[in-house]
Amino acid sequence: MLSQVRPAIVMLVLFSALTGLAYPLAITAIAQALIPNKANGSLIRIGDTVVGSALIGQNFAADKYFHPRPSATSAPDPKDPAKTIDAPYNAANSSASNFGPTSQKLIDRVKADVDAKRQAGMSGPIPADAVTTSASGLDPHISPEYALAQASAVAKARGLPDAKVTALVKAHTEGRAFGLFGEPRVNVLLLNLALDGLSSSTDLSER
Repeated sequence: MLSQVRPAIVMLVLFSALTGLAYPLAITAIAQALIPNKANGSLIRIGDTVVGSALIGQNFAADKYFHPRPSATSAPDPKDPAKTIDAPYNAANSSASNFGPTSQKLIDRVKADVDAKRQAGMSGPIPADAVTTSASGLDPHISPEYALAQASAVAKARGLPDAKVTALVKAHTEGRAFGLFGEPRVNVLLLNLALDGLSSSTDLSER
């Protein structure tokens, strides 16, 4: 009996040490040595202050900023913890709406969002990501089409030439990985920080 149990215990301890301790520590050390910024969450700083992550979207509602795509994340209702309330870009609760294409609630929301974009002065075709949420609810990127559709309104709010803001969008458009994978995209936080740089304001205090 002992001759059978002992090897099992030894193997359990050995592989626990290897896979549960040695391997994670080795990978952490390699990541910290080779790609420390990515290993620590791709944090974006202004001086010593962390203003966000390049990997996690955040909400911008002020006219002077480019807006992200809608977010379906939620948070506990402070009046009734058993219920939830809408909390766009709640990084503690990544989630999607899970509405299907035939959901009347989804159809009504998208129509309302399209109407709101039109009333705000957005002309031409409305990009899909302007009125649809991502699977995570925390997508940090928008399409170049959506960014360009907002450029004129942002320029007006900032008192900047349209051409200058449009050029900024194009400069911050990322291409497909290796020219093949994914879609062209614009990181909203990085674009808004660059926009603040044009206006000599970097506090992100009015989002």
